[in-house]
Amino acid sequence: MDEGGMDEGGMDEGGMEEGGMDEGGMEEGGRTGERRTIEQRGLYYEEFDLAARYLHRPGRTVTEADNVLFTTLTMNTQALHLDAAWAATQPFGRRLVNSMFTLSTLVGSSVAQLTQGTIVGNLGFAEVTFPHPLFHGDTLYSETVVTGRRLSASRPGQGLVTLSHTGRNQHGDVVATAVRTVLVWCRGAAL
Repeated sequence: MDEGGMDEGGMDEGGMEEGGMDEGGMEEGGRTGERRTIEQRGLYYEEFDLAARYLHRPGRTVTEADNVLFTTLTMNTQALHLDAAWAATQPFGRRLVNSMFTLSTLVGSSVAQLTQGTIVGNLGFAEVTFPHPLFHGDTLYSETVVTGRRLSASRPGQGLVTLSHTGRNQHGDVVATAVRTVLVWCRGAAL
């Protein structure tokens, strides 16, 4: 116990957490306490901050199995992704991770933080680039900046947000960029 009567786990001698509730949600004095519910979600239109850089963590280490499965599921027969012997004779000397996997992971890693449950739909992608290859065993770290937003003229309660996504490997090399426009709900208008 510390000087305030709390043990290392934040419980006092009577089993109460700091803040007056025990582990079962009972307040001091035996009253049942209501806990507010917080659901993980993305951002509503008004919450997208043009001055922020959103870092999406954790990173995603890409395996050979990820690359082969994605490539074959999408019917992409490019030997650069599948044939180790042939890829060894090419400029990078080994197989490359499928760039569509890289793009999908770049965008997918932003969902929990930015658009989970608040997106109406993707409207389009622009300026997609892959300036450096991603290889098996590399870790993709993604980040996003908001480059623009406006309320929809034709869909009340919704707004358009333009997102600039950047993916870097574990060495900080930019491996992918994409500009994406999404339609999102405004606060209070979501179904």
